[in-house]
Amino acid sequence: MWNVSFSGEAVSFLRKAGRFSESDVVELVEKTIRMFRGERVNVDVKKLKGEWAGFYRIRKGKLRIIAAFNFERYSAFIERIDWRGGAYK
Repeated sequence: MWNVSFSGEAVSFLRKAGRFSESDVVELVEKTIRMFRGERVNVDVKKLKGEWAGFYRIRKGKLRIIAAFNFERYSAFIERIDWRGGAYK
């Protein structure tokens, strides 16, 4: 079982946005984990470069979720959640 944790900034965004909940984000993270295992799931994931090296971007419409995965400890950390224009700043 994977442990999913959120940064304070990510939780703050979810409270302000109102359209998405933590359970929606966890569902996308679970789909991403299934994709890493080799299952065919419909999720848009990209490994990031530069200052975000080591993180992955999960895209859902205009929403961007930036997460780090620790495969040895079965944990995911949601660093940032934001709309398309502000996620990488």
